[in-house]
Amino acid sequence: MTDKIYLDEAIRDLHTVLDMVRWTVSRFNYAQLYYGHGTDNSWDEAVCLVMHALHLPQDITARTGDGLFSARLTQSEKEKITDLVLKRVQTRMPLPYITHEAWFCDMPFYVDERVLIPRSPFAELIKTRFAPYLEETVEPTSILDMCTGGGCIAIALAHTFPLAQVDAVDISFDALEVADFNIQEHNLGDRVFPIHSDLFTSLEGQQYDLIVSNPPYVDEEDMNDLPDEYQHEPELALAAGEDGLDLVEQMLKHAPHYLKDGGWMLVEVGNSEVHMATRFPGLHVDWVELQQGGHGIFAVSKSSLVTYLNGKEN
Repeated sequence: MTDKIYLDEAIRDLHTVLDMVRWTVSRFNYAQLYYGHGTDNSWDEAVCLVMHALHLPQDITARTGDGLFSARLTQSEKEKITDLVLKRVQTRMPLPYITHEAWFCDMPFYVDERVLIPRSPFAELIKTRFAPYLEETVEPTSILDMCTGGGCIAIALAHTFPLAQVDAVDISFDALEVADFNIQEHNLGDRVFPIHSDLFTSLEGQQYDLIVSNPPYVDEEDMNDLPDEYQHEPELALAAGEDGLDLVEQMLKHAPHYLKDGGWMLVEVGNSEVHMATRFPGLHVDWVELQQGGHGIFAVSKSSLVTYLNGKEN
């Protein structure tokens, strides 16, 4: 059966929100799509798509209950839903690139193919204010988000730490355009500053209480095995050499110069965690225990970095 016949049949024979969600799940399952850009299963992805097409909040069923699923749809609404389903199935494009909306730290952000879709476990750390690395009584006033992409982490940091100025740094002008759009949408233009820089090169003279980074960290083997959905994301924001730690090495080397005394740097390296001990023997880092899923974030203090780098020199 051709895609057109499937779509025409759905528009003709299906009537309710639940009908369209069920049909969408079936199409996704048949196409064997990959999930991991905001959802991890076909049902949640289908609900997100249908609610977007209907201009309804993603959490509306939590407010109204399941009664909404029995609501009947108009012809044009069904056509909109089926068009989006067809695009998701045929292109394998992640849904947030189709809807231009992603959520991070319970906040919506604009995304397109110039930036990664936010999915970092840093969200959990931001919500807990980086305990125990930052003391409860400590309110950072200067924070660096290195490799900011679309600015989601930087903006979430600014919401969590209202006294802080946040520098949002990236090497990609395209990514910084998206970051600036999100900064303005969240009315944080007075505290979050997009800066074009190759890591620290444009930050001379700056020092921070906290440096946070979700840099490119996918190693060569994992890059070759990524599902089709990830091919839509910018390679510059994913690949980082044979072991995924090329940029991390540069950050570790220069970070002490940009950290205040007592400051911390937290870096996400994902699956490249397995290469850290080999690449950086003698470096003491604390691997963060995440309660809500995810892995591969380490925390390192300025003092530990200085000790490690001095040892390498000797």
